[in-house]
Amino acid sequence: MLLPRLQPPLRAALASIARSSPSGTSTACLNEAFAVLALKPLVFVRHASHAQQGAVNKAKDGPGKRLGAKKSGEQYVIPGNIIFRQRGTHWFPGENCAMGRDHTIYATESGYVKYYKDPEKHPKRQYIGVVFKRDQVLPLPRNSHRRRRLNMVAVKMEVSPTATEPAVTDLLLEGGGIGGRKEVFKVMKKKGERKGEEGRNLKLRPGYMYREANWEIGRAAERAGVNVKAFKPRDRWTAWRKRGVRFAKNAEKRSLGRKIGGK
Repeated sequence: MLLPRLQPPLRAALASIARSSPSGTSTACLNEAFAVLALKPLVFVRHASHAQQGAVNKAKDGPGKRLGAKKSGEQYVIPGNIIFRQRGTHWFPGENCAMGRDHTIYATESGYVKYYKDPEKHPKRQYIGVVFKRDQVLPLPRNSHRRRRLNMVAVKMEVSPTATEPAVTDLLLEGGGIGGRKEVFKVMKKKGERKGEEGRNLKLRPGYMYREANWEIGRAAERAGVNVKAFKPRDRWTAWRKRGVRFAKNAEKRSLGRKIGGK
C-alpha cells in the first residue's frame, strides 16, 4: 500500500542522478539514488477504530428511573409515603401533600389519596391530595374551614353528670395565733378528693404543668393535718454576734493544730 506512494519521488531522484552522471552503470545509479534519499525505516502506526472518550462511547440507554404513580386513588398512606415520582411538574401537591426537590410528591398526613383538578385555583393544573376519610371529595369549596390541623381531630368534650358538692373542713394550727390561741381555717373541699388533697386548685402553669401556686404548696402540711410549731425569731442581733465569735474560735483552733503538726 505504501510502495505506490514511493514511486514518484524515486523516479524523480533517479532521473536527476542519471542526468548528472551519464557514464555510470544502473547499479551505481541506484546506490547513489538511495544514498541521496537517505530513506528512513518505515514506521507503521495503528489508529484506534473506536472513540476513547466523549458522548459517543457512553451507554445508549441507561437504567429506568421507575417514575410514575406509587399510590393509586383512595389508597391509604401515612406521612412520608411517596405518591408520585416525576420529572417536571406534571402533577402538583394539593391538600396535605408536599413536593421534594426532584418533583416527588409525598404525603404529609395520614389518609387516602385523591387525584383531582381545581379550576378555581388553576384552570389546567392537576393535583394530588390526601383526605382523612375515604368518602371526602377534593377540591374543597372556596373559603371552607380546614378539616384537621396538626394531625388532630376536633372532638366535643363531655362533662361528667356527677355534680360536685362542696364540704367544709377545719384545719387546726397550734401556736400560730396571737398569744398562743388556736386558729381554725375553713377550707372548701370536693367529694371524691384524695386524703391530703382537699381544696387543691390545679392550674396550667408555665412549662405546661398542672400544679398549684407555691404558697398553696406550702400549706400541704395543714391540709394533711400535720401540726407545725410556730417559728420564734427571737433576738437575731445576738445570734449574729455569737456566730461570729464561734467562727473566730474555730479558726484559732485550726491554726494551733497546724502549728503543732508543723513542729
